[in-house]
Amino acid sequence: MTRRRFLESFGAAGFALGAGTRAFGQGIRSRGVRPAPRPKFSGRPWNVQFEDMAQRAGLIHPVVFGEDNVKRYIVEANGPGIAFYDYDHDGWLDVLVVNGTRREGFPNGREPTNHLYQNNRDGTFTDVTAKAGLARTGWGYGVCVGDYDNDGHDDLFLTYYGQNALYHNNGDGTFTEVTAKAGLASPRPRFNTGCAFVDYDRDGYLDLFVSRYLEIDINKAPGGPSRYCTFRGIPVNCGPLGLAQESCSLYHNNGDGTFTEVTEKAGISKAGKRYGLAVVALDYNNDGWPDLFVADDSSPNLLLRNNRDGTFTDVAMEAGAAVNGDGQEQANMGVAVGDCEGDGWLDIFATHFSDDTPILYHNVKGEFFDDVTTAAGLAVETRYVGWGAGFADFDNDGWLDLFEVNGTVYPEVEKVISDYRFKMPREVFRNLGDGSFEEVSERSGAAVLEAHSSRGCAFGDFDNDGKLEILIANLGEPPSLLKNTAPNTNHWLSVKLEGTGSNRSAIGARITLTAGGRKQIREVTSGGSYISQSDLRQHFGLGASERIDELKIRWPAGETESIGKLDADRFVTIQEGKAVIEVTKKP
Repeated sequence: MTRRRFLESFGAAGFALGAGTRAFGQGIRSRGVRPAPRPKFSGRPWNVQFEDMAQRAGLIHPVVFGEDNVKRYIVEANGPGIAFYDYDHDGWLDVLVVNGTRREGFPNGREPTNHLYQNNRDGTFTDVTAKAGLARTGWGYGVCVGDYDNDGHDDLFLTYYGQNALYHNNGDGTFTEVTAKAGLASPRPRFNTGCAFVDYDRDGYLDLFVSRYLEIDINKAPGGPSRYCTFRGIPVNCGPLGLAQESCSLYHNNGDGTFTEVTEKAGISKAGKRYGLAVVALDYNNDGWPDLFVADDSSPNLLLRNNRDGTFTDVAMEAGAAVNGDGQEQANMGVAVGDCEGDGWLDIFATHFSDDTPILYHNVKGEFFDDVTTAAGLAVETRYVGWGAGFADFDNDGWLDLFEVNGTVYPEVEKVISDYRFKMPREVFRNLGDGSFEEVSERSGAAVLEAHSSRGCAFGDFDNDGKLEILIANLGEPPSLLKNTAPNTNHWLSVKLEGTGSNRSAIGARITLTAGGRKQIREVTSGGSYISQSDLRQHFGLGASERIDELKIRWPAGETESIGKLDADRFVTIQEGKAVIEVTKKP
Protein backbone atom coordinates (compact mmCIF):
# COMPACT_ATOMS: atom_id res chain seq x y z
CA MET A 1 0.00 0.00 0.00
CA THR A 2 1.38 3.45 -0.88
CA ARG A 3 1.69 6.17 1.76
CA ARG A 4 -1.06 8.14 0.04
CA ARG A 5 -3.46 5.17 0.08
CA PHE A 6 -2.57 4.53 3.72
CA LEU A 7 -3.47 8.10 4.65
CA GLU A 8 -6.65 7.94 2.57
CA SER A 9 -7.77 4.91 4.56
CA PHE A 10 -7.41 6.85 7.81
CA GLY A 11 -9.20 9.85 6.34
CA ALA A 12 -12.13 7.70 5.21
CA ALA A 13 -12.40 6.18 8.67
CA GLY A 14 -12.33 9.59 10.33
CA PHE A 15 -9.42 8.73 12.61
CA ALA A 16 -7.10 11.21 14.31
CA LEU A 17 -3.66 9.66 14.51
CA GLY A 18 -2.04 9.31 17.89
CA ALA A 19 -5.17 10.18 19.90
CA GLY A 20 -4.53 7.31 22.30
CA THR A 21 -1.28 8.85 23.55
CA ARG A 22 -2.82 12.01 24.95
CA ALA A 23 -2.71 12.73 28.68
CA PHE A 24 -4.85 15.28 30.42
CA GLY A 25 -3.71 18.83 29.90
CA GLN A 26 -0.22 17.86 28.87
CA GLY A 27 2.08 18.68 26.07
CA ILE A 28 2.44 19.59 22.44
CA ARG A 29 3.09 17.24 19.53
CA SER A 30 6.81 16.87 18.83
CA ARG A 31 8.68 13.97 17.22
CA GLY A 32 11.98 14.39 19.04
CA VAL A 33 13.92 14.35 15.76
CA ARG A 34 17.49 15.43 15.15
CA PRO A 35 18.32 18.01 12.45
CA ALA A 36 19.44 16.90 9.02
CA PRO A 37 23.06 17.60 8.00
CA ARG A 38 23.62 21.05 6.54
CA PRO A 39 24.78 21.01 2.93
CA LYS A 40 27.77 23.05 1.81
CA PHE A 41 26.96 26.71 1.14
CA SER A 42 26.26 27.40 -2.53
CA GLY A 43 28.51 30.45 -2.62
CA ARG A 44 25.96 32.53 -4.52
CA PRO A 45 25.72 36.25 -3.67
CA TRP A 46 23.00 37.06 -1.12
CA ASN A 47 22.28 40.78 -1.17
CA VAL A 48 20.04 40.87 1.88
CA GLN A 49 20.91 42.56 5.19
CA PHE A 50 18.08 43.12 7.65
CA GLU A 51 18.20 45.95 10.18
CA ASP A 52 15.56 46.46 12.87
CA MET A 53 14.12 49.96 12.34
CA ALA A 54 11.20 49.70 14.79
CA GLN A 55 12.54 51.93 17.57
CA ARG A 56 13.54 54.82 15.31
CA ALA A 57 10.33 54.35 13.32
CA GLY A 58 8.24 54.93 16.46
CA LEU A 59 6.88 51.42 17.00
CA ILE A 60 7.47 51.55 20.74
CA HIS A 61 4.58 49.89 22.60
CA PRO A 62 5.21 46.35 23.92
CA VAL A 63 3.00 43.34 23.34
CA VAL A 64 1.61 42.24 26.71
CA PHE A 65 0.57 38.61 27.17
CA GLY A 66 0.66 37.71 30.85
CA GLU A 67 3.87 38.14 32.80
CA ASP A 68 7.12 38.25 30.84
CA ASN A 69 9.05 35.55 32.73
CA VAL A 70 6.34 33.01 33.46
CA LYS A 71 3.31 31.71 31.54
CA ARG A 72 0.87 30.17 34.00
CA TYR A 73 -1.96 29.65 31.51
CA ILE A 74 -2.03 28.59 27.89
CA VAL A 75 -3.99 31.72 27.01
CA GLU A 76 -0.84 33.71 27.91
CA ALA A 77 1.58 31.55 25.92
CA ASN A 78 0.39 31.68 22.31
CA GLY A 79 0.44 35.41 21.68
CA PRO A 80 -0.96 37.51 18.82
CA GLY A 81 -0.64 38.25 15.14
CA ILE A 82 0.25 41.58 13.52
CA ALA A 83 -0.65 43.42 10.31
CA PHE A 84 0.73 45.54 7.51
CA TYR A 85 -2.44 47.42 6.60
CA ASP A 86 -2.97 50.47 4.39
CA TYR A 87 -6.04 51.58 6.31
CA ASP A 88 -6.18 55.08 4.79
CA HIS A 89 -5.54 53.96 1.18
CA ASP A 90 -2.71 56.45 0.60
CA GLY A 91 -0.42 53.81 -0.91
CA TRP A 92 1.79 53.56 2.18
CA LEU A 93 1.58 50.61 4.58
CA ASP A 94 0.47 51.31 8.12
CA VAL A 95 0.93 48.96 11.09
CA LEU A 96 -1.65 47.29 13.34
CA VAL A 97 -0.28 45.65 16.51
CA VAL A 98 -2.66 43.26 18.28
CA ASN A 99 -2.25 43.20 22.06
CA GLY A 100 -3.19 41.07 25.05
CA THR A 101 -3.51 41.60 28.78
CA ARG A 102 -3.01 39.79 32.09
CA ARG A 103 -5.50 37.70 34.05
CA GLU A 104 -5.15 39.97 37.07
CA GLY A 105 -5.86 43.03 34.94
CA PHE A 106 -4.39 46.54 35.09
CA PRO A 107 -5.20 49.79 36.92
CA ASN A 108 -7.62 52.06 35.11
CA GLY A 109 -5.93 54.03 32.38
CA ARG A 110 -2.91 51.73 32.21
CA GLU A 111 -4.46 48.84 30.30
CA PRO A 112 -2.56 47.67 27.21
CA THR A 113 -4.46 48.15 23.95
CA ASN A 114 -4.07 47.41 20.29
CA HIS A 115 -2.04 50.02 18.41
CA LEU A 116 -2.60 51.48 14.95
CA TYR A 117 0.44 53.33 13.60
CA GLN A 118 0.01 55.62 10.60
CA ASN A 119 2.85 55.71 8.08
CA ASN A 120 4.39 59.20 7.88
CA ARG A 121 6.03 58.36 4.51
CA ASP A 122 9.48 59.22 5.87
CA GLY A 123 10.38 55.95 7.59
CA THR A 124 8.46 56.79 10.77
CA PHE A 125 4.98 56.13 12.15
CA THR A 126 2.53 57.98 14.39
CA ASP A 127 0.29 56.19 16.89
CA VAL A 128 -3.31 57.06 15.91
CA THR A 129 -5.08 54.32 17.91
CA ALA A 130 -7.29 56.57 20.02
CA LYS A 131 -8.19 58.85 17.11
CA ALA A 132 -9.09 55.83 14.98
CA GLY A 133 -11.30 54.29 17.69
CA LEU A 134 -9.32 51.05 18.04
CA ALA A 135 -8.19 51.26 21.69
CA ARG A 136 -9.63 47.96 22.93
CA THR A 137 -8.18 45.91 25.80
CA GLY A 138 -8.44 42.12 26.02
CA TRP A 139 -6.91 38.85 24.89
CA GLY A 140 -6.38 39.80 21.25
CA TYR A 141 -5.11 37.15 18.85
CA GLY A 142 -5.64 37.21 15.09
CA VAL A 143 -6.10 39.94 12.50
CA CYS A 144 -7.34 39.95 8.91
CA VAL A 145 -8.29 42.68 6.47
CA GLY A 146 -10.88 43.01 3.71
CA ASP A 147 -13.53 45.37 2.33
CA TYR A 148 -16.61 43.41 3.40
CA ASP A 149 -19.15 46.02 2.22
CA ASN A 150 -17.35 47.04 -1.01
CA ASP A 151 -17.29 50.74 -0.13
CA GLY A 152 -13.65 51.14 -1.15
CA HIS A 153 -12.19 51.05 2.36
CA ASP A 154 -10.61 47.87 3.74
CA ASP A 155 -12.20 46.88 7.02
CA LEU A 156 -10.59 45.17 10.00
CA PHE A 157 -11.46 41.97 11.87
CA LEU A 158 -9.77 40.99 15.13
CA THR A 159 -10.14 37.68 16.97
CA TYR A 160 -10.17 37.47 20.75
CA TYR A 161 -10.63 35.09 23.58
CA GLY A 162 -14.17 36.16 24.37
CA GLN A 163 -15.81 38.28 21.67
CA ASN A 164 -14.32 39.04 18.28
CA ALA A 165 -14.45 42.54 16.81
CA LEU A 166 -15.41 43.72 13.32
CA TYR A 167 -14.35 47.32 12.72
CA HIS A 168 -15.94 49.14 9.80
CA ASN A 169 -13.51 51.52 8.10
CA ASN A 170 -15.33 54.85 7.82
CA GLY A 171 -12.90 56.18 5.20
CA ASP A 172 -11.97 59.23 7.26
CA GLY A 173 -9.29 57.69 9.47
CA THR A 174 -11.78 56.32 11.99
CA PHE A 175 -13.45 52.95 12.60
CA THR A 176 -16.80 51.90 14.02
CA GLU A 177 -17.13 48.60 15.88
CA VAL A 178 -20.09 46.79 14.27
CA THR A 179 -19.70 43.20 15.48
CA ALA A 180 -23.20 42.75 16.89
CA LYS A 181 -24.85 44.80 14.16
CA ALA A 182 -23.16 42.61 11.54
CA GLY A 183 -24.37 39.41 13.19
CA LEU A 184 -20.92 38.26 14.32
CA ALA A 185 -21.37 38.41 18.11
CA SER A 186 -20.99 35.08 19.91
CA PRO A 187 -23.53 33.93 22.53
CA ARG A 188 -20.64 32.77 24.74
CA PRO A 189 -16.92 33.47 25.14
CA ARG A 190 -14.77 31.41 22.75
CA PHE A 191 -11.03 31.01 22.17
CA ASN A 192 -10.87 32.50 18.66
CA THR A 193 -7.50 32.53 16.88
CA GLY A 194 -7.11 32.83 13.09
CA CYS A 195 -9.35 34.54 10.55
CA ALA A 196 -9.57 35.08 6.82
CA PHE A 197 -11.91 37.01 4.56
CA VAL A 198 -12.81 34.84 1.55
CA ASP A 199 -15.46 35.06 -1.16
CA TYR A 200 -16.12 31.33 -1.12
CA ASP A 201 -19.28 31.50 -3.30
CA ARG A 202 -17.87 34.15 -5.70
CA ASP A 203 -20.89 36.45 -5.32
CA GLY A 204 -18.73 39.57 -5.02
CA TYR A 205 -18.95 39.90 -1.22
CA LEU A 206 -16.31 38.78 1.26
CA ASP A 207 -17.35 36.05 3.64
CA LEU A 208 -15.46 35.31 6.87
CA PHE A 209 -13.80 32.18 8.26
CA VAL A 210 -12.69 31.95 11.92
CA SER A 211 -10.56 29.22 13.51
CA ARG A 212 -10.52 28.38 17.22
CA TYR A 213 -8.11 26.75 19.64
CA LEU A 214 -9.70 25.38 22.81
CA GLU A 215 -13.04 25.05 24.55
CA ILE A 216 -11.94 26.63 27.78
CA ASP A 217 -12.99 29.08 30.46
CA ILE A 218 -9.80 31.00 31.23
CA ASN A 219 -11.12 31.85 34.69
CA LYS A 220 -11.31 28.13 35.48
CA ALA A 221 -8.47 26.86 33.29
CA PRO A 222 -5.77 24.59 34.77
CA GLY A 223 -2.88 26.81 35.73
CA GLY A 224 0.82 26.30 35.99
CA PRO A 225 3.55 25.70 36.56
CA SER A 226 1.90 22.38 37.49
CA ARG A 227 3.39 19.11 38.68
CA TYR A 228 0.91 17.40 36.37
CA CYS A 229 2.18 19.27 33.31
CA THR A 230 5.91 19.20 32.67
CA PHE A 231 8.35 19.89 29.84
CA ARG A 232 11.76 18.23 30.10
CA GLY A 233 10.86 17.44 33.69
CA ILE A 234 10.09 21.06 34.59
CA PRO A 235 6.56 22.11 35.66
CA VAL A 236 4.87 24.34 33.05
CA ASN A 237 1.40 25.50 32.03
CA CYS A 238 -1.03 22.85 30.81
CA GLY A 239 -2.22 22.17 27.28
CA PRO A 240 -3.19 21.88 24.59
CA LEU A 241 -3.17 18.05 24.60
CA GLY A 242 -5.79 16.76 26.98
CA LEU A 243 -7.85 19.95 26.81
CA ALA A 244 -11.03 20.15 24.75
CA GLN A 245 -10.60 20.99 21.07
CA GLU A 246 -12.69 23.65 19.33
CA SER A 247 -14.45 24.05 15.98
CA CYS A 248 -14.14 26.59 13.17
CA SER A 249 -16.93 28.79 11.82
CA LEU A 250 -17.86 30.16 8.40
CA TYR A 251 -20.00 33.30 8.07
CA HIS A 252 -21.73 34.15 4.80
CA ASN A 253 -21.88 37.80 3.76
CA ASN A 254 -25.50 38.75 3.08
CA GLY A 255 -24.51 41.76 0.97
CA ASP A 256 -26.24 44.24 3.28
CA GLY A 257 -23.54 44.65 5.93
CA THR A 258 -24.55 41.55 7.87
CA PHE A 259 -23.35 37.95 8.06
CA THR A 260 -25.09 34.62 8.67
CA GLU A 261 -23.28 31.65 10.16
CA VAL A 262 -23.31 28.75 7.66
CA THR A 263 -20.85 26.40 9.38
CA GLU A 264 -23.24 23.46 9.38
CA LYS A 265 -24.80 24.21 6.00
CA ALA A 266 -21.40 24.54 4.32
CA GLY A 267 -20.16 21.22 5.68
CA ILE A 268 -17.46 22.76 7.89
CA SER A 269 -18.86 21.02 10.98
CA LYS A 270 -18.18 17.60 9.46
CA ALA A 271 -14.45 18.26 9.77
CA GLY A 272 -14.76 18.05 13.55
CA LYS A 273 -12.84 19.88 16.24
CA ARG A 274 -9.10 20.63 16.33
CA TYR A 275 -6.61 22.91 18.05
CA GLY A 276 -7.02 25.49 15.27
CA LEU A 277 -4.57 28.34 14.79
CA ALA A 278 -3.56 29.98 11.50
CA VAL A 279 -5.93 29.92 8.53
CA VAL A 280 -5.40 30.95 4.92
CA ALA A 281 -7.54 30.81 1.79
CA LEU A 282 -5.86 29.47 -1.36
CA ASP A 283 -6.88 27.84 -4.62
CA TYR A 284 -4.74 24.74 -4.21
CA ASN A 285 -6.27 22.80 -7.14
CA ASN A 286 -6.39 25.70 -9.64
CA ASP A 287 -10.13 25.38 -10.29
CA GLY A 288 -10.82 29.08 -9.70
CA TRP A 289 -12.59 28.57 -6.36
CA PRO A 290 -10.95 29.42 -3.01
CA ASP A 291 -10.21 26.56 -0.62
CA LEU A 292 -9.19 26.85 3.04
CA PHE A 293 -6.21 25.51 4.98
CA VAL A 294 -6.11 25.53 8.80
CA ALA A 295 -2.85 24.86 10.67
CA ASP A 296 -3.86 22.83 13.72
CA ASP A 297 -1.66 22.56 16.79
CA SER A 298 -0.97 18.94 17.83
CA SER A 299 -3.85 17.67 15.68
CA PRO A 300 -4.34 17.00 11.95
CA ASN A 301 -4.55 20.06 9.70
CA LEU A 302 -7.68 20.90 7.74
CA LEU A 303 -7.73 21.31 3.96
CA LEU A 304 -11.27 22.34 3.10
CA ARG A 305 -11.88 21.86 -0.62
CA ASN A 306 -14.46 24.17 -2.14
CA ASN A 307 -17.16 22.08 -3.80
CA ARG A 308 -18.36 25.10 -5.86
CA ASP A 309 -21.90 24.73 -4.50
CA GLY A 310 -21.57 26.57 -1.19
CA THR A 311 -20.10 23.56 0.64
CA PHE A 312 -16.66 22.29 1.57
CA THR A 313 -15.13 18.84 2.12
CA ASP A 314 -12.12 18.23 4.35
CA VAL A 315 -9.64 16.39 2.11
CA ALA A 316 -6.50 17.00 4.18
CA MET A 317 -5.85 13.37 5.08
CA GLU A 318 -6.26 11.87 1.62
CA ALA A 319 -4.45 14.84 0.04
CA GLY A 320 -1.45 14.35 2.35
CA ALA A 321 -1.71 17.75 4.08
CA ALA A 322 -3.13 16.65 7.44
CA VAL A 323 0.01 15.07 8.88
CA ASN A 324 3.65 14.67 7.86
CA GLY A 325 5.16 12.13 5.48
CA ASP A 326 5.48 9.61 8.31
CA GLY A 327 1.77 9.88 9.07
CA GLN A 328 2.37 11.73 12.34
CA GLU A 329 0.62 14.79 13.73
CA GLN A 330 2.73 17.88 14.34
CA ALA A 331 2.32 21.09 16.31
CA ASN A 332 1.28 23.33 13.43
CA MET A 333 1.31 27.03 14.34
CA GLY A 334 1.98 29.23 11.32
CA VAL A 335 1.39 28.75 7.60
CA ALA A 336 2.92 30.21 4.45
CA VAL A 337 1.54 29.72 0.95
CA GLY A 338 3.40 30.26 -2.31
CA ASP A 339 4.58 28.66 -5.54
CA CYS A 340 8.12 28.12 -4.34
CA GLU A 341 9.09 25.87 -7.28
CA GLY A 342 7.61 28.01 -10.05
CA ASP A 343 5.43 25.22 -11.43
CA GLY A 344 2.10 27.08 -11.22
CA TRP A 345 0.76 25.29 -8.12
CA LEU A 346 0.65 26.74 -4.60
CA ASP A 347 2.73 24.91 -1.97
CA ILE A 348 2.16 25.05 1.80
CA PHE A 349 4.76 25.54 4.54
CA ALA A 350 3.90 25.08 8.24
CA THR A 351 5.93 25.85 11.37
CA HIS A 352 6.19 23.46 14.30
CA PHE A 353 7.44 22.95 17.87
CA SER A 354 11.05 22.34 18.92
CA ASP A 355 12.63 18.90 18.50
CA ASP A 356 10.79 18.68 15.21
CA THR A 357 11.20 20.08 11.71
CA PRO A 358 8.83 22.45 9.96
CA ILE A 359 7.10 20.96 6.93
CA LEU A 360 6.93 21.86 3.26
CA TYR A 361 3.98 20.32 1.44
CA HIS A 362 4.77 20.24 -2.29
CA ASN A 363 1.61 20.59 -4.36
CA VAL A 364 1.49 17.84 -6.99
CA LYS A 365 -0.81 19.37 -9.62
CA GLY A 366 -3.65 19.86 -7.14
CA GLU A 367 -4.09 16.13 -6.64
CA PHE A 368 -2.11 15.66 -3.42
CA PHE A 369 0.77 17.09 -1.38
CA ASP A 370 4.18 15.50 -0.80
CA ASP A 371 6.25 16.12 2.34
CA VAL A 372 9.52 17.36 0.78
CA THR A 373 10.93 19.01 3.91
CA THR A 374 14.21 17.11 4.00
CA ALA A 375 14.73 17.08 0.24
CA ALA A 376 14.13 20.85 0.13
CA GLY A 377 16.82 21.51 2.76
CA LEU A 378 14.39 22.69 5.45
CA ALA A 379 15.08 19.97 8.04
CA VAL A 380 18.43 21.41 9.15
CA GLU A 381 17.14 23.11 12.34
CA THR A 382 15.05 21.54 15.12
CA ARG A 383 15.93 23.67 18.16
CA TYR A 384 13.29 26.34 17.69
CA VAL A 385 9.55 26.74 18.21
CA GLY A 386 8.27 28.25 14.98
CA TRP A 387 5.33 30.67 14.64
CA GLY A 388 4.82 33.19 11.85
CA ALA A 389 6.27 32.50 8.42
CA GLY A 390 6.04 33.69 4.85
CA PHE A 391 7.25 33.14 1.31
CA ALA A 392 8.73 36.38 -0.04
CA ASP A 393 11.33 37.29 -2.65
CA PHE A 394 13.78 39.24 -0.50
CA ASP A 395 16.52 39.62 -3.12
CA ASN A 396 14.16 40.19 -6.08
CA ASP A 397 15.69 37.34 -8.09
CA GLY A 398 12.30 35.92 -9.07
CA TRP A 399 12.27 33.04 -6.57
CA LEU A 400 10.31 33.00 -3.30
CA ASP A 401 12.50 32.82 -0.21
CA LEU A 402 11.27 31.77 3.23
CA PHE A 403 11.29 33.56 6.59
CA GLU A 404 10.27 32.19 10.01
CA VAL A 405 10.05 33.69 13.50
CA ASN A 406 10.53 31.68 16.69
CA GLY A 407 10.03 31.67 20.45
CA THR A 408 9.09 29.13 23.10
CA VAL A 409 5.99 29.00 25.27
CA TYR A 410 7.82 28.03 28.48
CA PRO A 411 9.96 30.87 29.91
CA GLU A 412 10.36 28.87 33.12
CA VAL A 413 12.45 26.18 31.44
CA GLU A 414 15.56 28.30 30.73
CA LYS A 415 15.85 29.04 34.46
CA VAL A 416 16.77 25.36 34.86
CA ILE A 417 18.06 24.39 31.39
CA SER A 418 20.18 27.33 30.26
CA ASP A 419 20.43 26.26 26.61
CA TYR A 420 16.64 26.14 26.15
CA ARG A 421 15.86 29.80 25.58
CA PHE A 422 12.49 31.53 25.75
CA LYS A 423 13.78 34.03 23.18
CA MET A 424 15.07 32.65 19.89
CA PRO A 425 16.55 34.00 16.64
CA ARG A 426 14.73 34.23 13.33
CA GLU A 427 15.48 32.06 10.29
CA VAL A 428 15.94 32.92 6.60
CA PHE A 429 16.09 30.34 3.80
CA ARG A 430 17.00 31.46 0.28
CA ASN A 431 15.37 29.73 -2.67
CA LEU A 432 17.97 28.14 -4.93
CA GLY A 433 15.54 27.83 -7.82
CA ASP A 434 15.83 24.05 -8.08
CA GLY A 435 13.22 23.00 -5.52
CA SER A 436 15.59 23.46 -2.59
CA PHE A 437 16.51 26.11 -0.03
CA GLU A 438 19.63 26.93 1.95
CA GLU A 439 19.67 28.63 5.32
CA VAL A 440 21.23 32.09 5.15
CA SER A 441 20.21 33.39 8.59
CA GLU A 442 23.79 34.17 9.63
CA ARG A 443 24.34 36.02 6.34
CA SER A 444 21.21 38.18 6.63
CA GLY A 445 22.16 40.71 9.30
CA ALA A 446 22.22 41.08 13.07
CA ALA A 447 18.46 41.69 13.29
CA VAL A 448 17.80 38.11 12.16
CA LEU A 449 20.07 36.66 14.82
CA GLU A 450 18.67 38.76 17.69
CA ALA A 451 16.70 36.66 20.16
CA HIS A 452 13.02 37.40 20.79
CA SER A 453 9.96 35.37 21.69
CA SER A 454 8.17 36.20 18.47
CA ARG A 455 4.71 35.20 17.28
CA GLY A 456 2.98 36.82 14.28
CA CYS A 457 4.83 38.32 11.33
CA ALA A 458 3.72 40.13 8.20
CA PHE A 459 5.38 41.05 4.90
CA GLY A 460 5.23 44.21 2.79
CA ASP A 461 7.11 47.19 1.39
CA PHE A 462 6.43 49.86 4.03
CA ASP A 463 8.77 52.50 2.54
CA ASN A 464 7.95 51.77 -1.12
CA ASP A 465 11.58 51.21 -2.09
CA GLY A 466 10.92 48.01 -4.05
CA LYS A 467 12.27 45.68 -1.36
CA LEU A 468 10.14 43.73 1.11
CA GLU A 469 10.22 44.38 4.84
CA ILE A 470 9.10 42.16 7.74
CA LEU A 471 6.93 43.21 10.68
CA ILE A 472 7.12 40.98 13.78
CA ALA A 473 5.16 40.76 17.06
CA ASN A 474 7.40 40.01 20.08
CA LEU A 475 6.02 38.95 23.47
CA GLY A 476 6.93 41.40 26.24
CA GLU A 477 8.58 43.79 23.77
CA PRO A 478 7.71 46.28 21.05
CA PRO A 479 7.43 44.87 17.53
CA SER A 480 10.38 44.50 15.17
CA LEU A 481 10.47 46.11 11.73
CA LEU A 482 13.16 44.50 9.60
CA LYS A 483 14.35 46.52 6.61
CA ASN A 484 16.68 45.18 3.95
CA THR A 485 19.46 47.77 3.79
CA ALA A 486 21.68 45.96 1.25
CA PRO A 487 21.96 47.44 -2.26
CA ASN A 488 20.29 45.37 -4.96
CA THR A 489 20.08 46.00 -8.69
CA ASN A 490 17.45 43.36 -9.41
CA HIS A 491 14.13 44.63 -10.77
CA TRP A 492 10.64 44.24 -9.35
CA LEU A 493 6.94 45.02 -9.78
CA SER A 494 4.23 45.62 -7.17
CA VAL A 495 0.60 45.03 -8.19
CA LYS A 496 -2.50 46.28 -6.39
CA LEU A 497 -5.87 44.98 -7.59
CA GLU A 498 -9.32 46.56 -7.21
CA GLY A 499 -12.39 44.49 -7.88
CA THR A 500 -15.59 45.80 -9.44
CA GLY A 501 -17.69 42.74 -10.22
CA SER A 502 -15.50 40.88 -7.73
CA ASN A 503 -15.02 41.92 -4.10
CA ARG A 504 -13.39 45.35 -3.94
CA SER A 505 -10.25 44.06 -2.14
CA ALA A 506 -9.78 41.45 -4.91
CA ILE A 507 -9.11 38.80 -2.27
CA GLY A 508 -8.86 35.48 -4.06
CA ALA A 509 -7.54 36.98 -7.31
CA ARG A 510 -4.63 35.19 -8.98
CA ILE A 511 -1.91 37.05 -10.86
CA THR A 512 0.33 35.28 -13.36
CA LEU A 513 3.35 37.34 -14.40
CA THR A 514 5.53 36.47 -17.38
CA ALA A 515 8.99 38.01 -17.68
CA GLY A 516 12.43 36.82 -18.68
CA GLY A 517 11.07 33.53 -19.98
CA ARG A 518 9.54 32.57 -16.62
CA LYS A 519 6.08 32.65 -15.07
CA GLN A 520 5.32 33.53 -11.46
CA ILE A 521 1.99 33.35 -9.65
CA ARG A 522 0.59 35.17 -6.62
CA GLU A 523 -2.79 35.15 -4.94
CA VAL A 524 -4.30 38.02 -2.96
CA THR A 525 -4.91 36.52 0.46
CA SER A 526 -6.41 37.45 3.78
CA GLY A 527 -4.87 35.90 6.90
CA GLY A 528 -1.93 33.49 6.90
CA SER A 529 1.48 33.51 8.61
CA TYR A 530 0.65 33.08 12.29
CA ILE A 531 -2.81 34.71 12.52
CA SER A 532 -1.45 37.83 10.78
CA GLN A 533 -2.12 40.00 7.72
CA SER A 534 0.43 40.93 5.06
CA ASP A 535 0.22 43.65 2.41
CA LEU A 536 -2.62 43.07 -0.08
CA ARG A 537 -0.32 44.34 -2.84
CA GLN A 538 1.52 41.53 -4.62
CA HIS A 539 5.29 41.88 -4.99
CA PHE A 540 7.26 40.20 -7.79
CA GLY A 541 11.04 40.04 -8.05
CA LEU A 542 12.17 40.14 -11.68
CA GLY A 543 15.92 39.59 -11.58
CA ALA A 544 17.53 41.24 -14.61
CA SER A 545 14.24 41.73 -16.50
CA GLU A 546 13.42 45.40 -17.08
CA ARG A 547 10.02 44.76 -18.62
CA ILE A 548 7.07 42.47 -18.00
CA ASP A 549 5.82 40.58 -21.03
CA GLU A 550 2.35 39.90 -19.62
CA LEU A 551 0.22 40.11 -16.51
CA LYS A 552 -2.73 37.75 -16.50
CA ILE A 553 -5.32 38.25 -13.79
CA ARG A 554 -8.01 35.78 -12.85
CA TRP A 555 -10.48 37.81 -10.86
CA PRO A 556 -12.37 36.23 -7.93
CA ALA A 557 -15.65 36.36 -9.85
CA GLY A 558 -14.09 34.17 -12.54
CA GLU A 559 -13.28 36.58 -15.38
CA THR A 560 -9.73 36.80 -16.74
CA GLU A 561 -7.86 39.83 -18.02
CA SER A 562 -4.47 40.18 -19.73
CA ILE A 563 -2.17 43.21 -19.69
CA GLY A 564 1.03 43.34 -21.71
CA LYS A 565 4.34 45.17 -21.73
CA LEU A 566 4.82 46.98 -18.43
CA ASP A 567 8.04 48.58 -17.27
CA ALA A 568 9.64 47.17 -14.12
CA ASP A 569 10.31 48.99 -10.83
CA ARG A 570 6.78 50.36 -10.57
CA PHE A 571 3.72 50.21 -8.33
CA VAL A 572 0.80 49.35 -10.58
CA THR A 573 -2.91 49.56 -9.71
CA ILE A 574 -5.27 47.51 -11.87
CA GLN A 575 -9.04 47.80 -11.69
CA GLU A 576 -11.22 44.95 -12.86
CA GLY A 577 -12.41 45.63 -16.40
CA LYS A 578 -10.40 48.85 -16.75
CA ALA A 579 -6.84 47.51 -16.93
CA VAL A 580 -4.09 49.74 -15.47
CA ILE A 581 -5.47 52.83 -13.76
CA GLU A 582 -2.34 54.03 -11.96
CA VAL A 583 1.42 53.60 -12.26
CA THR A 584 3.78 55.01 -9.63
CA LYS A 585 7.56 54.89 -9.42
CA LYS A 586 9.26 54.44 -6.08
CA PRO A 587 9.74 57.75 -4.22
